[in-house]
Amino acid sequence: MAREARPTTVVYKRHSGLVRATHWVNVLAISLLLMSGLQIFNAHPALYWGQKSTFADPWLYMGLAEIGDRPVGVTMVGDRAFETTGLFGYSGAEGRREPRGFPAWATVPSYRDLASGRRWHFFFAWLFVINGLVYLAAALLSRHRRDLLPTREQWRLRHIWRDVLDHARLRFPKGEAARTYNVLQKLTYLAMILGVLPLMLLTGLSMSPGFNAAAPWLIDLFGGRQSARSVHFICAGLIVLFVLVHVALVVLSGFWNNMRSMITGRYAIETEGPRP
Repeated sequence: MAREARPTTVVYKRHSGLVRATHWVNVLAISLLLMSGLQIFNAHPALYWGQKSTFADPWLYMGLAEIGDRPVGVTMVGDRAFETTGLFGYSGAEGRREPRGFPAWATVPSYRDLASGRRWHFFFAWLFVINGLVYLAAALLSRHRRDLLPTREQWRLRHIWRDVLDHARLRFPKGEAARTYNVLQKLTYLAMILGVLPLMLLTGLSMSPGFNAAAPWLIDLFGGRQSARSVHFICAGLIVLFVLVHVALVVLSGFWNNMRSMITGRYAIETEGPRP
């Protein structure tokens, strides 16, 4: 027997027009930033700590190695090495593989061109920053800032723990609770907006020779150019992790309903209580 649908309430402006617009600009900017950033990384697919590149001691390396007479892709993290042929270090169509950190399909442009990768990266970096400033200004001038700040009740440990358990069990809010962000969403968004993204911006600026001349103290703040590059890469990884979790939750909690709310603002909320 088919399940009867619970009654729903339609919210017509779950996200404001400006929030929706900046969200999709972010999708474009982050995608192109990541892909162009991987193109830049491929110019030297290794990461170090400190001021200089200690070629004999990277903490992360992707490249080509030989096992017998067979070329393989290798990814090294610290002292551990993993064979990653076809994905990292040595990739491409069978018979036409080449040594490269990340595969061609993951980079912009797909062919090796550091100068073009840098131009793509800088353009979308500034688009991302400007879009973020517009979002923050709008949030400060509207009620959206209250949507992002946890309430006094949400700061209670038992409330946080309940939300953690609900997420682990894939239990998503219904009724009035579905109208606002839960505490885990708020804390995650705040960590990204106030922590990871500013760190990403500052480490990116610290790797710019032109900015180094204006603010030489910034590169020292991160312990050297190579440390800044490593932190930049780690922050990019955290953003990718955030996006993957975000997309997974969008799919699991109702893909079409969530997509519609971020395109048109219209969102259907399943009401609580017994079935009719």
